[in-house]
Amino acid sequence: MNVRKKITVLAMAGALALGMASAQSPASATPVKAVQAARAECGVRSDARLHCGNRAGAKGYADRSYRSATRGQLNGTFSWFQCWGHGDPHPGGNDIWYWTQLDNGAWGNVPAVDVSTGQDPAPGLAQC
Repeated sequence: MNVRKKITVLAMAGALALGMASAQSPASATPVKAVQAARAECGVRSDARLHCGNRAGAKGYADRSYRSATRGQLNGTFSWFQCWGHGDPHPGGNDIWYWTQLDNGAWGNVPAVDVSTGQDPAPGLAQC
């Protein structure tokens, strides 16, 4: 291999190493930054639904209570919510629950503690 090719290969390897070192994967982001990013994307869109981050595996309940039947869950970490209502208090420090279609097609109430809103109820979302 001639000198010109060696220099080119070394330069490319260095650029690749630098790019890999500076890239930050989502898994390495701090939990606080992940929550802040989800909240930044959280809002009511033109379809009148709240589009927001949520806890993976969040359960949806028949009523706005942990004592009611579980109808399904949200497997992903970003969902839409049709409306909100008052229910039983939950660990989020309030009694707000969000109504949505769960991943199995059933409809259910998700406690606000599992939705990455900046405030509850989410501004601009209809009450149901």
